[in-house]
Amino acid sequence: MSVANNHIKVSKVQDNEGVVLVQLARPPVNAFHQSMWEELGATFDRLSRDGQVRAIVLSSSNPKIWTAGLDLTATGALSSRDEDPARTSIPLRDHIIHFQSCISAIERCRQPVLAAVHGAAIGLGVDILCACDVRFASESATFCIKEVDVGMAADIGTLSRFPKIVGNQSAARELAFTGRTFDANEAKELGFVSKVVDGGMEEVLAATVHVARIISTKSPIAIMGSKHLLNHARDNSVGNSLEYTATWNSLMLQANDTTDAFAAFKGKNPPVFKPIPSSKL
Repeated sequence: MSVANNHIKVSKVQDNEGVVLVQLARPPVNAFHQSMWEELGATFDRLSRDGQVRAIVLSSSNPKIWTAGLDLTATGALSSRDEDPARTSIPLRDHIIHFQSCISAIERCRQPVLAAVHGAAIGLGVDILCACDVRFASESATFCIKEVDVGMAADIGTLSRFPKIVGNQSAARELAFTGRTFDANEAKELGFVSKVVDGGMEEVLAATVHVARIISTKSPIAIMGSKHLLNHARDNSVGNSLEYTATWNSLMLQANDTTDAFAAFKGKNPPVFKPIPSSKL
């Protein structure tokens, strides 16, 4: 199955119906304008409701670059000004919140999202990667929190998520303040990516799909719960997180998945788990 949208390409990995590949596909450099980031958000919200989807790989269809970030020739909301600053700020704030929500659809998505990065991921590219669950990079990958070079603070997720991902305030602030480019090896040292893959687009995509396939064999209830609880734990105290986890699992442990897993283990067979029902919303 392959779905060709305007700028986001969606296809299922042929030998594993549970793994979906989402590719940024706007020539020449995957620069985002509003319709593209709205399409990205709508794509992830739709996939989240699809019970047949077990894991999602986010990549680029351009073999040379992941994304150049925001298309600076298409910033209509930024160029609109009212003579009254307060009246200008209200629709601009709404625009930013809508933009944030579209990128946060990756984080909201029930299934794990694994990013396969090659080439440059600039500005908004880092915002998008911060919303992903797992990040693999090719040895050619580079990253840049570029916003300071165009006179703004990054506002779509990097400043909120990147410091929590890397656990290093000094490094996060240095990269945000200087806008300098950092490579795949530095990204791994910081903990921003978990693996650097030799080669380019094909190699990092293959490595990421391999892990996505493994995830797709696990209980979808367990995977969905793990992602949800990890996100909750990131934003709450240990005590609150433990209490919330107890409440969550008091319901989720009643699924048949645990019984099915034990039975499969006993019979020395790989477990087969029912999909989560798709949402009609």
